[in-house]
Amino acid sequence: MDFQKPSASQSQAIDEIVNLLNPQTRILAVTGAGMSADSGLPTYRGVGGLYNSGETEQGMTIEQLLSGSTFRNNPNLTWKYLGQIGKACGAAKFNRGHELLAIMEHHFEDFCVLTQNIDGFHRDAGSKNLIEIHGNLHHLKCEACDFQKQVDTFEAISIPPLCDQCQSLMRPKVVLFDEMLGRDSIAHLTRQWQTGFDVVFSIGTTSVFPYIAEPVLHCHQTGKVSIEINPTETQVSNLCTYRLPLPATIVLEEIWARYSNPKKSP
Repeated sequence: MDFQKPSASQSQAIDEIVNLLNPQTRILAVTGAGMSADSGLPTYRGVGGLYNSGETEQGMTIEQLLSGSTFRNNPNLTWKYLGQIGKACGAAKFNRGHELLAIMEHHFEDFCVLTQNIDGFHRDAGSKNLIEIHGNLHHLKCEACDFQKQVDTFEAISIPPLCDQCQSLMRPKVVLFDEMLGRDSIAHLTRQWQTGFDVVFSIGTTSVFPYIAEPVLHCHQTGKVSIEINPTETQVSNLCTYRLPLPATIVLEEIWARYSNPKKSP
């Protein structure tokens, strides 16, 4: 990762953000593919940027291939691309940005991470109050029985993988395109909404899904603070209280350093 020092105006914005925070501040951090960019994962709408050129060799979009309907009709085809994504993620690991969010969770009374990412890095880094709204690519479940297992690397499994118990097809516990969100994730998110929050961080996400954009929209409507950390503009950029067009790790490092040791703040 190339070091990128915040400009004077960005540094001032970071100081203002830090001054808003205290141990009782209720924080929701919403993360997308940009959160894992510093881990070496290219960004593609949250699943690893292997297909930004458009159609795949099948003449279908990646959204079609990674859809619930394609998985039902041709699971081998969907698994071909899930396997490619899994192998692309295999050599990567969580980065300092993931670590900082996990650290912050221990220092604020109510700190929740809502992630679109399926790489599992937030969980690996130690986040506990975590909503993996699209699931986790490394958690597999059998389509026919109750067998489940954790897969740390896709290099060690056959594609498509078969159940250790009944030899039926397995699938990752992820939300494919055109599928409904998981009930447990929705219930967790609902509880978090009921608890409420004071500050929302939108980190590395284009916010194309309504349930990802909604926290920022809610802040805009209710006068609460929202901070966007993203090198590129998004659908919610003009709604955020603060916008920092920098990589996630750089901004989070600055925020945490100034919050945890204010005497050393610039």
